[in-house]
This record gives sequence, C-alpha cells and structure tokens, in this order.
Amino acid sequence: MQFRKFGNLNWKSSALGFGCMRLPIDSEGKIIENEAIKIIRYGIDQGINYIDTAYPYHKGTSEIIVGKALKDNYRKKVMLATKCPVWLLKKADDFDTLLDEQLKKLSTDHIDFYLLHALDSKSWKTIQNLNILNKADAAIKEGKIKYLGFSFHDKFEVFKEIIDGYNWTFCQIQYNYMDINNQAGTKGLRYAYSKGIAVIVMEPIRGGLLANPPKRIAEIFDESKNKHTPADWALQWVWNQPEVSLVLSGMSILSQVEENLHSVDVSGVDTLSKEDLRIIERVREEYSKREAVPCTKCNYCMPCPNGVNIPKNFELYNEAVIYDDIRMAGFRYSAFLSEAQRANKCIQCKICEIKCPQKIKISQWMPKVHEKLKMH
Repeated sequence: MQFRKFGNLNWKSSALGFGCMRLPIDSEGKIIENEAIKIIRYGIDQGINYIDTAYPYHKGTSEIIVGKALKDNYRKKVMLATKCPVWLLKKADDFDTLLDEQLKKLSTDHIDFYLLHALDSKSWKTIQNLNILNKADAAIKEGKIKYLGFSFHDKFEVFKEIIDGYNWTFCQIQYNYMDINNQAGTKGLRYAYSKGIAVIVMEPIRGGLLANPPKRIAEIFDESKNKHTPADWALQWVWNQPEVSLVLSGMSILSQVEENLHSVDVSGVDTLSKEDLRIIERVREEYSKREAVPCTKCNYCMPCPNGVNIPKNFELYNEAVIYDDIRMAGFRYSAFLSEAQRANKCIQCKICEIKCPQKIKISQWMPKVHEKLKMH
C-alpha cells in the first residue's frame, strides 16, 4: 500500500480509500451484509486505512453495515469518515440529532472525519445562517468528531469561498482527467493544497464512465507502451498529482478491491511519463470533440424566467453523448434536477438566446434534451 501525507495532519492516509456507496446488493437492492463486511475487511487487511460512508448511502443502511464491518478490532485500524446530510438541517439542533443517530448506526463513540455533505452555494448559506460550524466545533470539543471537512459540487468561486470560510482539515472533490475545469477542478485542488488542507478525490473514473471508452479513445490508449486498463489510466492520472491525499473508490465485489489494490501499489507522484500525459491529453481532446452542445456554462442565460437550469441540462445531455451512456445521464437528470428545472419546462420564450455568447438555439435544444434524458 502507498501512503500519503494528509494535509497538515501528522498522519498518512492510504492512497486508496474504501467508499461505501456501492456495496454488494441483492435483487431487491439490499446490501448483502456478509459480502460487504468481507470486502471491507479485506481492504483493511491489505492496508486501506480510510473508510468513507454517508447518511443517505444505500437508503440509510450503509452506515449500519460499516459499523458491523468495523467490529472485532477493525475500528482501531482505520480512520472513519461519514457525512452530515445538510439538506435535512432545518434548525441548528438538527446537527446534533443527526450526528448522534450516525454514531449509533456506526456503533462508535466518535467519527474521525466528518463532512458537510455536497456543499454548494445554497447549502453553504444554510450552514452559515444556522451557525452549523459552531455546532461542529462543539462536537469536536465533546470528542464526537475529530476533524471537520466537506464534500463539494459547485463552481470554483464557491469552493474558494467555502475554503476561506473555516479552518478546514480536509475537503472532498470530484476530480478526474475530464473534470480539470469542472466544479472545483485543478484550481480548487491546488488552492486547497496551498492552504494545507488535505484533498480527497471522488469520482476518479467519473462514476465508471471512463472505464469503458468508445472505440476511438480505446485505440489511443492502446498506442501506449503501458498497457493500463482505461480505469487504471484514470486512477494513475489522479495519483500522479502531489496535491491529492487519497482517492476514493466505491467497490462492490472482491475483484474490484483486488484490481484497485494492484493499481495503488504501482501508483505515485510524477510516475506518469511525458508520453503518458500526452496520451491522456489526446484522450481528453477526443472526448471533447464528441460534445454536442457548445455550452461553456458561463450562466449568461440564467436565471431562466421559467426556472429551467439551462447549463445543467446541457451538461447532462453532453455527458450522454460524450461518454455514450444515456442511462447514467438520465439517472442524473431525474436525480439532480427538480421537475421545474428540467428541459421540458422550457416555454420557448428565447430570452436566453439573446444573452447566449455562443448563440446556441436553446429553445430548439431543450425538447431534444428532455427526450433523450427522460427516464422511460
């Protein structure tokens, strides 16, 4: 196992962390308890020392299974991370209520790394308005939490504001070779690192989308002397960067754990050659050529008078086309956009088209977006 410095802490994390969002499930969608415990413990036995779960994972049951997996002295071998569901915070005391519930589900008296889950501009305001950071500080003093961090899904400017808004120990961002300018991006990674904040990377394979590339992209990878799988290319690219403390992987079966353990063993900072990095750059360019709608997410089209989230609709549509995966894009369309924000709510007023620097015929695209992404 490779280990890395974790921000300013006097502790090194395994370069690979075990994400417990995709544990093995049966035909009814319930976690197969004995299998889940087996693979979590196997990962720990091989050196993984960071276990990550969250309140909503597996409909609230992931924390329970993780708690069981960490019995028999396994709790002492790892740092445990879980997340506060900030969308459920309606008053300040809700923070304490949820934390106590999580401690009980996890069968532990403390959480090593506690994250405010999926912060964005809206939820960050909620955190501030409810003085949640004061609640978190009190929980740290009580010993219920050791260190506070956050996971993030928004623009770099919001990320910077949040980073500067508290003395964080760590943060968690979506990052991979296709998201260098998306969300926190490379700028966010380096900004957090410059502040001594540990950076945990989620979605290194973009939810699996980078694991099965289209034929032309697979051919580019095949030109390299290094015969990595597409998934391994994505992982090695993230681990190549010194600012990354650890990479989370959601693993469902033992073979995935074994494959990731092999990948991490050959990983390291600056281990990719110039030729390797050129391969990744060519792959990125080839993926980008597949983009259907030239939306730059400048947001000049917003706000839509009818409430449609135009940039997000285009982002998800482009994902479906670029990665040839309508299923995942359709899931995100239904999960991450409210009905009022979806493309079919466009009334073709064309006010957005006047503002769009790219001169996109937004009113013509919206029906196409909905037709492609709606769940059938």
